[in-house]
Amino acid sequence: MGGDHAPDIVIDGVARVAAEDESVFFFLYGDEGKILPLAKKYRLAPDRFKIHHTPRWIKPDDKPASAIRSGRESSMWKAIMSVRNGYAKAVVSAGNTGVLMAMSKICLGTAAGIDRPAIAAIMPSLQGDIVALDLGANAECSSQNLVEFAVMGDVLHRVLYQTQRPAVGLLNIGSEETKGRDEIKEAANVLRSFGDKINFRGFMEGNDISKGDFQVVVTDGFSGNVALKTLEGTAKFITTLLKRHVKESWMAMFGFLLAARALKRMKKQADPRVYNGALFVGLEGISVKSHGGADAFAFACAVRNAIRMARNDLCQKIKDELTIVMDAPPAADHPAG
Repeated sequence: MGGDHAPDIVIDGVARVAAEDESVFFFLYGDEGKILPLAKKYRLAPDRFKIHHTPRWIKPDDKPASAIRSGRESSMWKAIMSVRNGYAKAVVSAGNTGVLMAMSKICLGTAAGIDRPAIAAIMPSLQGDIVALDLGANAECSSQNLVEFAVMGDVLHRVLYQTQRPAVGLLNIGSEETKGRDEIKEAANVLRSFGDKINFRGFMEGNDISKGDFQVVVTDGFSGNVALKTLEGTAKFITTLLKRHVKESWMAMFGFLLAARALKRMKKQADPRVYNGALFVGLEGISVKSHGGADAFAFACAVRNAIRMARNDLCQKIKDELTIVMDAPPAADHPAG
């Protein structure tokens, strides 16, 4: 029931995934009177889903504290609890981000060895998809938080893309070791001490994100959210300028038509809808946040990401990797501290 265009795009997105993957079953939490007609409209087979009627749902302007106190009969709470109780393998919502994060932490619990969960998302780059975290859950982070984010991002990239040693970087104001806040420099020292347990490549700057030299971008939630919104805004800026200037003359329009195939491929590669579905990493269950303004195509992408994470037992792999890395003795040539 969450999102700007719910429940229509949610059911449409679910139907798209159901049509391509017959092994997935869906539990739909919300107003049955609204959901059932949409399931028929989008030809979602009756044996592929079950509706759990809940007349209450979280509103976009609900505050986490009040929603937790009064929202335990809401569709969001019940959907998350279905993962907690082992009824479902993952929950996907386009609803209120703050409430979804707070409820997910309470219902699913934080994984052992994790101080704070983080919001992780997939982004495009010139060398393939990258993972970035934190993107808004924690405005301020300690060095330990950043280290945990690095390990979780490393596991996430390996699970999603079957990479062996993704390059991990700490987002900073410069690549020099003397730059940055103390907690960033301390986190770098700890990550270096892990030796070959993690492929830490040092500091990176904002203009390195889209290059793709780093497959895992680690930062605090404040900087990460600013970076994400800046990249999204830049993409819209370039697209708007291109459309504006193409219309200025017939020669520009002719040139656009000649380059249409290449531009179409570029648009497909940079389409933010393909990368929809941010994961709350560090929890004892899979909770995925779809963009509130997502269309059906984008919501289906978020669902596919959740399925892939569930099938790869992501939560357990993160816990196992944390145990291996955190318990490893420091590398002799990079003392921590």
